[in-house]
Amino acid sequence: MTVNATVDVPVIATVDVCVIGAGSAGSTAAIAAARQGASVLLIDRLPFLGGTSTAVLDTFYGFYTPGTQARKVVGGIADDVVTALRALGPVIERPNTYGAGTGVTYLAEHLKVAWEDLVRQAGARVLLHALLQGAEVRDGRVTGVVLATRAGPARVIATVFVDASGDADLCAFAGFGYETAGELDPAQTLTTTFRMANVDLGRRRAIPKAVLHQLMAEAAESGDYDLPRREGSDHVTPVDGMIATVMTRLDSYRRAPDGRIVNATDPWFLTEAEMAGRRQALEYVRFLVDRVPGYECASLVALGTQVGVRETRRVFGDARLTRNDVLAARSFDDGIGLCGAPIEDHRAGTDTAWQYLPDGEAVGIPYGTLVVRDAANVLVAGRCFSATHDAHASVRSMAQCMAMGQAAGTAAAQAVAAGCDPRGIDVAALRDRLRADGAILELAAAPRASAR
Repeated sequence: MTVNATVDVPVIATVDVCVIGAGSAGSTAAIAAARQGASVLLIDRLPFLGGTSTAVLDTFYGFYTPGTQARKVVGGIADDVVTALRALGPVIERPNTYGAGTGVTYLAEHLKVAWEDLVRQAGARVLLHALLQGAEVRDGRVTGVVLATRAGPARVIATVFVDASGDADLCAFAGFGYETAGELDPAQTLTTTFRMANVDLGRRRAIPKAVLHQLMAEAAESGDYDLPRREGSDHVTPVDGMIATVMTRLDSYRRAPDGRIVNATDPWFLTEAEMAGRRQALEYVRFLVDRVPGYECASLVALGTQVGVRETRRVFGDARLTRNDVLAARSFDDGIGLCGAPIEDHRAGTDTAWQYLPDGEAVGIPYGTLVVRDAANVLVAGRCFSATHDAHASVRSMAQCMAMGQAAGTAAAQAVAAGCDPRGIDVAALRDRLRADGAILELAAAPRASAR
């Protein structure tokens, strides 16, 4: 909801840039803006930074193109994150189960610390356990936000805001336009991840992907197991004998009697999804132990901190990335990042749909997809950026979220320094700054020889 400022809600911070959501996009945006000299506050509802990268998954996808030769398409702050992870412990580069490009697998507990170190070293402030509750808006300009904290309601005032909430929460509260996933195309499903220890990796590696999927199908068809997804994946982690999974599948929305879409932005729906996901995860654990070689003596050691949400709201920006843009590997004059990942549509049913870009090529991410159409001073970064369902299914990977975050944070700081709104910055100067800071805006002339 849009709210009016009230004197009885105390202001706890006044900053140049306020970032809502501390996932891969938001944490990177905070680092970028602070490194450019802006005063920054990074806000998240969880007790740690990283969002999906620490609460749900353990692998960065999107750094490399898939295909015959891997080409690196994301750098800059994203590389700093991987460097910080390597300083804390082992990091594994491994092929994606479905050929979506080399993944960078890490220990999520280490990543929590890596994000904190990088954000604080950059000079940004952090506020955890804070949930966005409203926005103060005048003529399309957000002047402040209202948070729920352990000390009660609180306000934050800022010049520029970055909505990196994943669900476009700030834009929704402010009344800015967005598309609800499921309105025009089916929304991607939800997933509860889990990890298992004491896996015999040698025996597990002897089972190829096709055989694992056959075992899943046979178990489901036997009637002894409730396995809605039949081609889920598991992968090694930096911890010997521990396997992480992406196997479960939960409906992402339902239609209310009035036709309204109810999804993971609804607290009742989200509550049910969290509980159903845990029950479903235990069913997949039972299947693995009973039917998959290598898992005979394995045990469940952790469930994802929260259910994995792929899409809920996608804002309307000054530009909108489309399916045709992605599949044609289109470039843009205002491009701020690249993506070579396929359209990976976790649709309802037993399988996942994949559509690939031309081999070794990448689509550009336009700056206009980060500029909120209806707002004067709000940028978005991450999975709520301006894109159609299909384009979003390609460009939502965490490496791309970091690329968008670096661009949004840099643009926010440049807008503050220039005394203008994000729409008015010199985009050529933004692109120059991003390149100077290690971001990759164009593919290198020669591809890498092979994925590591």
